[in-house]
Amino acid sequence: MGKDTAENLVLKQDLRFSILVTKIAFGKSLTAIYNFANIKPTCALYLYKNQKFMAIAHYDLFVIGTGNAGKHVAYDAVEAGLNVAIADNREFGGTCANRGCDPKKVLVGLTEIIERSQNLKGKGIAEVPEVRWSDLMEFKKTFTGAVPFTTEEKLKDQGITLYHQSPKFLDENTLSVEGKTVTADKIVIATGNIPMHLNIPGDEHTLISDDFLELEALPESIIFIGAGYIGMEFAHIAARCGVDVTIVDVNARILSNFDEDLALQLQKKSEELGIKFLFNAEAKAIEKLRKNHRLTVDHNGNSEKLKAELIFNTAGRVPAVDELDLEKGNVAFSKKGVAVNTFMQSTTNPSVYACGDVSDTSNLPLTPVAHQEAYYVSKNILNGNSAEVDVPATPSVVFTIPQLASVGLTEQEAQKQGYDFEVKTASVEDWYNAKRLNETHYAYKTLVDKKTGQLLGAHLLSSEAAETINLFMMAMHSKLEVNTLKGMVFSYPSWANDIKSML
Repeated sequence: MGKDTAENLVLKQDLRFSILVTKIAFGKSLTAIYNFANIKPTCALYLYKNQKFMAIAHYDLFVIGTGNAGKHVAYDAVEAGLNVAIADNREFGGTCANRGCDPKKVLVGLTEIIERSQNLKGKGIAEVPEVRWSDLMEFKKTFTGAVPFTTEEKLKDQGITLYHQSPKFLDENTLSVEGKTVTADKIVIATGNIPMHLNIPGDEHTLISDDFLELEALPESIIFIGAGYIGMEFAHIAARCGVDVTIVDVNARILSNFDEDLALQLQKKSEELGIKFLFNAEAKAIEKLRKNHRLTVDHNGNSEKLKAELIFNTAGRVPAVDELDLEKGNVAFSKKGVAVNTFMQSTTNPSVYACGDVSDTSNLPLTPVAHQEAYYVSKNILNGNSAEVDVPATPSVVFTIPQLASVGLTEQEAQKQGYDFEVKTASVEDWYNAKRLNETHYAYKTLVDKKTGQLLGAHLLSSEAAETINLFMMAMHSKLEVNTLKGMVFSYPSWANDIKSML
C-alpha cells in the first residue's frame, strides 16, 4: 500500500476493528482478539462507524473476593508491581470481618460476663447484669460499620481497581463484570462459602447467620436447624439472653467433627442452659403463622411439628461458586469447591487459582487457614509453581461457653490411620482454675504417639480452651515430645500450667 499516510492509517484501523467484530461474532477468545489486532485495551470505549464498543480492560491479576484470602493475594501482587483488580458482590472485607467471626465474638463477650456472673452469684456477685440487646448491637457495629469503606480505601490507595459485582467467566482468561469484559493473565477465586439451601417448602421463611447478627430485638423463641458450630454458638448466645431455644439436627449428636466425648459434655451444659435438642430429625417444611413459624420434621420416621417465632438455617455452608459460570472458564469444581492441585491452582485451568473456603482441600474452613493458603497462592503466581501448600495442624474452636477446642486428630481418626497411641482423658472441674470460677465443666483428651512420644491430637472443653489449645498446636508444629512439655515451667496459677497434667 506504500507509505503510511493518515488516510492509510485510518483504513488499517478500520480493518483491525472489522476483524475484531468478526472474531467476536464467531466467539473467539477476547484475549486473542486484541492481541491479533494489536490494539491496546486502555481507552474507555472505541468509536467505530458511530457504534460504541465496550473496552477490553486487561489485568495481570484479577481477584474475586475481598475477604482475608483475596486481599492478601491482591496486596502481594500489587507490591510486586502487577496490575491488579478485585471484585466482590457484597460489602468489601469478607465474611469474617463483616458478618462472621469478628462480630459474633463481640456478642459472645457479653455472654461470657453473664455466665461468670451467674457462676459467682452469692460468692461476691450480688446480681447478674441485665442484658440490653440494642446496646450490644450498637457496640457490635463499632467493629463492623467501617469495614467496607476502610477496605475499599486501602485497596484503592494501593492502585487496585475495584468492581462491585460477582464476575462471570466467559472463557479461561475472560470475565464479564459490571457490564464490562475484562481479561487477566491470572485469576484468583477467593469467594468463601455461603449458607446452604434447605430446599424444602417454606425455605424462604428461614433466616441465616447474617440475620442473627443484625437482629434489632431478640424473639421469644428460636429454632436452629443444624447443630454445627454456627448453630451451637448462636444458640448459646440466645439462650443466655433469655430466648427459648431448640436445635434440630439430622445427625445423632452435636458437632460431628469434634471429639464425641467432649461434645457430649458440651451438650449436657447446653441442656442445663435450657437448650432443647431433637436429633435424627430432618426438616421437611416451614409454614408462616400469624406470629410464629411452624417447622415440620421427620423424626425417626415420624412426622413432628415444632413452633418458634424465628427459624434459623444453620445446617451448613457451601462454596460460593454459583454465580461465577465456572464451566465457561474450564474451572473444575464440585460441591466441596474449586478443584485445586498442591499449588492451589485449578486442576483444569492453569490461569486460575483458588484459596480459602471455596477451594476443595482437606484443610479446615477457617480464616487463618484461608490466609495461609493465600500466602502460597501469592508465592506461586509471582514465582511460578514453586511452593506446595503446607498448612500445619490448625486449632478449631467452638465459641460456646464453655469453649470446645481441638487440634490434630480425633481418637477415631487416629485409630483409622493405624497409630499406636495412648489416650489420656478426664473431667477436671475440681482443678483449681475451674473451681475458683465455680465452673462445672472442664475436660480434656490428649492423644500421644507411643512411637515418637509426640502429640497426635488435643481436645479441650473449658472457658479458656481457645487460648490453651494454641500451646498444644505449637508443641505439635515443633514436634516436641510430651516429656519436653512436662519439663517446661509455666506461670502459676494459669490455664497453660494445666497442660502438663493432661499429658
